[in-house]
Amino acid sequence: MSTRKIAIFDTTLRDGEQSPGCSMKLHDKLLVAGNLEALKVDVIEAGFAIASPGDFESVQAIANQVKESTVASLARCLKGDIDQAWAAVRGAARPRIHTFLATSPVHMQYKLRMSPDQVHDQAVNMVRYARSLCPDVQFSLEDYTRTEEEFSWRIIEAVIAAGATVVNLPDTVGYAIPEEFGARIARVMEHVPNVSKATIAVHCHNDLGLAVANTLAALRAGAGQAECTVNGIGERAGNAALEEIVMALKTRHDFFDGISCGVDTTKIMSTSRCVCSVTGSRVQNNKAIVGQNAFAHESGIHQHGMLANRETYEIMTPESVGLTQSQMVLGKHSGKHALKDRLDQLGISLSEEHLQELFVRFKDLADAKKVVTDADVEALARGLEMRSDAQQRLVFDRFLAATGNTNANVSTVRLKVDGQPVEQVAMGSGPIEASFNAINKMLNLHVTVENFSVSAVTANVDAQGECDLRIRHNQKVYLGRGVAQDIIEAAIRAYVHALNGLMEDEQRMTANAASLAAASGASLV
Repeated sequence: MSTRKIAIFDTTLRDGEQSPGCSMKLHDKLLVAGNLEALKVDVIEAGFAIASPGDFESVQAIANQVKESTVASLARCLKGDIDQAWAAVRGAARPRIHTFLATSPVHMQYKLRMSPDQVHDQAVNMVRYARSLCPDVQFSLEDYTRTEEEFSWRIIEAVIAAGATVVNLPDTVGYAIPEEFGARIARVMEHVPNVSKATIAVHCHNDLGLAVANTLAALRAGAGQAECTVNGIGERAGNAALEEIVMALKTRHDFFDGISCGVDTTKIMSTSRCVCSVTGSRVQNNKAIVGQNAFAHESGIHQHGMLANRETYEIMTPESVGLTQSQMVLGKHSGKHALKDRLDQLGISLSEEHLQELFVRFKDLADAKKVVTDADVEALARGLEMRSDAQQRLVFDRFLAATGNTNANVSTVRLKVDGQPVEQVAMGSGPIEASFNAINKMLNLHVTVENFSVSAVTANVDAQGECDLRIRHNQKVYLGRGVAQDIIEAAIRAYVHALNGLMEDEQRMTANAASLAAASGASLV
């Protein structure tokens, strides 16, 4: 069987972040980028550099950090966008400029207000300009699936001649059907004379639930790059899920004629959980590959089959995506070496300083629980990733709550604010609201809490609680996550984590305003 290796282009940090509520801070993006590089994706689309100073900063930081994967920045077909994208990625070991222009009649008429000839010329001129800056240029025909085919062939041929190394044909609105989409890609391969001089890519959205199916159909028809996101996050109904594409190719290599990719599938689960942690966007339990139930068997018939032979009900092994069926029993007598070994097996890498901090928290948990499970260890590590006390203005210290259904709920919370202990007491309809009120009173803050949820890390009655929440302040949204055996403490930690994001933003805005004032003053001298 002949083999053909395709490229995996991950856009979790760009298209994925455009999901409502999935915005990420710089340190979050660097954490995700590190996981994507360990996953061995071919291309990391780090963001849209011209969108904001924060986007430019994060694209540039990722470009400087990543050494193995190509780092791309999105840019409209405008000279200013392309200049900003190049400035952000030029420090990368493998930089790419990704520029795009809509080509469907509805987009050209109502959004661009340009004729087909104008779109053609703009695409060619901007690809040629981008190529004068960067040796790797990708061009996307936005809304390709609603673009007239002959016009799309004309554009594809022209941008390849202008220097595009990759041409992306996106199903921008999730309109395509797999048989139809595969046939369109096959006709591109047949009708564009210079198609062999560039890689044909596809980028499918999931509005009809067909993003992965459309992507796989396109790969069979000759496409050489699949664009996707971890957990399938993205605009509206999301993008094609990286883990589903990769595992479909691996599990059904017979059907896909030997098509393969270079992704290290054993890093899929750790990357999925990292994205969940930094975005606060969980996957549903029955999500393919990475859902909680993906390798769970409850019915007696299934369990009997599994005991006889795992292949009766599993078409892939948990180990192949980074899960483990073995349970190392960790408890209060376990040492740091055993904990580190378990972290290694779970694909979690920590510095010595963070390992020591995690070990202290592990010992505290082990004193309170009989057995510390893999899920407990992962939750502790996620909580550690989400906060580094030395870098935060607010650090949780302690709380004391008086609660019940016959008396008022009161909570006393003590935080370290810029290193100084501050304590406040407040009432509320419950102990969590009382704790939040105490913090608001302490900081003189007024924020709205949205999407508050608490869940158990494991199914046991002594399980740790994991809290995810979202707060809104002056129309900006901040995510928070906290883990603790006490759910009130988990909620307080999540609230403090979100408030640290808010304070980081306010500190940055104050610094920018001071810089502008200083510059203005200097210009008047």
